[in-house]
Amino acid sequence: MTLVLGIESSCDETAAALVTGDRVIVSQAIASQEAEHAPYGGVVPEIAARAHAERLAPLIERVLAEGKATLKDCDAIAATAGPGLIGGVMVGLVTAKALAMASDTPLMAINHLEGHALSPRLADASLQFPYALLLVSGGHCQILRVEGPGRYQRLATTIDDALGEAFDKTAKILGLGYPGGPAVERLAKEGDPDAVPLPRPLVGSGEPHFSFAGLKSAVLRAKEADTHRDADIAASFQRAALDCILDRTQIALANMPPVTALVVAGGVAANRTIRAGLEGLASDQDLAFTAPPLPLCTDNAAMIAWAGIERMQAGFPADPLDLKARPRWPLDPDAAPARGAGVKA
Repeated sequence: MTLVLGIESSCDETAAALVTGDRVIVSQAIASQEAEHAPYGGVVPEIAARAHAERLAPLIERVLAEGKATLKDCDAIAATAGPGLIGGVMVGLVTAKALAMASDTPLMAINHLEGHALSPRLADASLQFPYALLLVSGGHCQILRVEGPGRYQRLATTIDDALGEAFDKTAKILGLGYPGGPAVERLAKEGDPDAVPLPRPLVGSGEPHFSFAGLKSAVLRAKEADTHRDADIAASFQRAALDCILDRTQIALANMPPVTALVVAGGVAANRTIRAGLEGLASDQDLAFTAPPLPLCTDNAAMIAWAGIERMQAGFPADPLDLKARPRWPLDPDAAPARGAGVKA
């Protein structure tokens, strides 16, 4: 049975996991950095890289011990090689290279976004290619047609901010602290989603791309006006974000070749309101709906190990040890730039 050690360090979660080819997460460990970044209201790259360097080796030792395995038992070591905060990515990738060299184990350099894109198949063996993927996280907001490992067609991206970033900025505006997404979702339960008139950027336009900068600015103006409860602002923001997602996804599906399912992945996929809305859209489109279990939505090493397994099973070779970390790494490098998009898209 294939056994792969996964390593993830692209942002503020240090993680390691052992995963088998039959979708068993043998062991995993995640070290959160919430306490380190909370005073700053967001991730500080230098602090994140230092924390990865301090915590990764003990995490790997723990995962191997709990899985009763050694590096020699692993068929590959899969590590995030980008995109992400380059300092953290380098910590994980250099560690993986050293372990691969010392144990003569193949290295699989994984695109962090591919980890998210394939993670639903780790939890759901019935999910078949091709499927439509809404990838929503702190740094990315894209709609892709997933045809298999290494085969992605991007139909939409954000022209400015990602949805996860908009959630975090809204939390900061409302004084909710970090991480912002779960805090906004909790507060929104106490509010009226129709109380605050907020814009739906690009809704009704012909292209399926996203824009959340204007929505984020509108939240700031609503807070400064001091005429609405924070809970109402949070609920109205969440409703506006969902309306944008549903409209954009529906347009993308209309312009996409047939797919087996609608899938959502990434950190924002943990938001239950957004998951429920997308499940309703999938039903309206006569599509199956799949979302990873909540622990697989946020950054984790199990999805990186699984992406390594998927690539091995698809015949991809091991990666060279001189491969470089990449701060940017699109899943579909041939996709045309979105009109008006900045470098992040």
